[in-house]
Amino acid sequence: MKSDFLLAITQLSAEKNLPKDVVLTAVESALVSAYKKDTFASNQNIAVKINPNSGKVEVWAEKSVVEVASDKRYEITLDEAQKVKEDAQIGDAIMVEATPSNAGRIAAQTAKQVILQRLHEAEHSAIFEEYADREGDVVSGVVQRFEMGQVHIDLGRTEAILPPSEQVRTERYRVGQRLKVVLLQVARTSKGPRVIVSRSHPDLLRRLFELEVPEVYNGTVEIKSISREAGFRSKIAVVAKQGGIDPVGCCVGLRGIRIQNIVSELNSEKIDVVMWNPDLAVFIANALSPAHIISVELNEEEQSATVIVPDKQLSLAIGKEGQNARLAAKLSGWRIDIKSASLAEAEKLEKAKLATEAAETAEVEAEEVIKAAEEGAVAEEIPEEMLAELVLPGEGLELAEEAAEEEPEEAAKEEVEAEPVADELLIPPQIILEPQTTEVKPRLRFAEDIMAPKRTKGTAKTTKTKKKKKGAYDKDTGEDGVKVRKGRRDYTVEEDEEDY
Repeated sequence: MKSDFLLAITQLSAEKNLPKDVVLTAVESALVSAYKKDTFASNQNIAVKINPNSGKVEVWAEKSVVEVASDKRYEITLDEAQKVKEDAQIGDAIMVEATPSNAGRIAAQTAKQVILQRLHEAEHSAIFEEYADREGDVVSGVVQRFEMGQVHIDLGRTEAILPPSEQVRTERYRVGQRLKVVLLQVARTSKGPRVIVSRSHPDLLRRLFELEVPEVYNGTVEIKSISREAGFRSKIAVVAKQGGIDPVGCCVGLRGIRIQNIVSELNSEKIDVVMWNPDLAVFIANALSPAHIISVELNEEEQSATVIVPDKQLSLAIGKEGQNARLAAKLSGWRIDIKSASLAEAEKLEKAKLATEAAETAEVEAEEVIKAAEEGAVAEEIPEEMLAELVLPGEGLELAEEAAEEEPEEAAKEEVEAEPVADELLIPPQIILEPQTTEVKPRLRFAEDIMAPKRTKGTAKTTKTKKKKKGAYDKDTGEDGVKVRKGRRDYTVEEDEEDY
């Protein structure tokens, strides 16, 4: 019949989902610490063995063989030692059973705490060893709770963390929801193993294809590369390892049933399966599907490719917000520049035009150089005396100005009588003075001019007398009169009766 101690160990093993030998080892280590504090010395080497069948506990202590034992905790006599080990000699160290009759209450309490600690450590170690070898695999879990933007997922034996950086922006998680995640990292911490999972990593797409497509799982169809924008669109390049197999058809399945299961697991994320090709130009053209490609030009030095597409296919090749071109670039590992056919043709014509102009310019420059060389050879044959007498076109104007300043009259005369100057001289524009007409403004005529009769040379000048206005101010006498209105001129003309 099993002891209660062994039954307790078996129950712990079932609750913690740990092997029985792991639990026994943890309990033995805990009892060693407990016995050292109660019965044996702290620096003494002891060992605890638990019989897995009966549950009996045996404690073995290391003692030194001496003739006379003064401290039985550390020493043993030669006769007693030879009962345990026949060839024992004085000075040897042997393991002797020293199971105490009663460990005591303090030792039992200590053993309990240490046993629990050892069990936790054993459990954490078992979890770490289980998940450390599964990094990159897909596991299924249930959403348990949310903390600081992190999603805690129960994987059964442990709890995994889905950080915000590994979440899909278009997905909304809820408590109790079952998810498939990929294991990214398993690390040891003081609180146990820390398991990090992801929903946006490309490896999740790779593992889902391995689960749904048998040809991918057994290696008949190989996944060469994956580019993914989680929640929106993904591209996957595949190639067949055996002849006569359509890798794209294997991944899509009959009527798309295989890939539809993957799309449903990823919440309707679009997936493009393209054919991988060792020819990089062909592979880039396949990666830009569903757009039709006219040509692909590669630049090995810059690791870039120029892709020409029809004008109507330009938006399809680029994709929404450049998504199709961006995923194709990630899939191939090259920078891709997409141009329409009309733009490419215009650039080609422009380059041809520039090349022609450059050739013509080079030809003209060559002719000028040859002409300059010939003129230089002719100038060498002219004597220096003649070169000194030559007047450059710019110098003729300066000499004319100097001569005009010294003798203005003679210079003006010579300018009129001289013959036309050569074309090289700068002729100032001729200034033409038009005759000015003097406009006579009409004179203001007063009342006496208007009312006076027309006089002739023979007519005598009539005598004019002023008639004093009633109440006006007398200027001559200085007499005060009525208030005068300034600025008014009132004249009266007296005429002879004979003139009329």
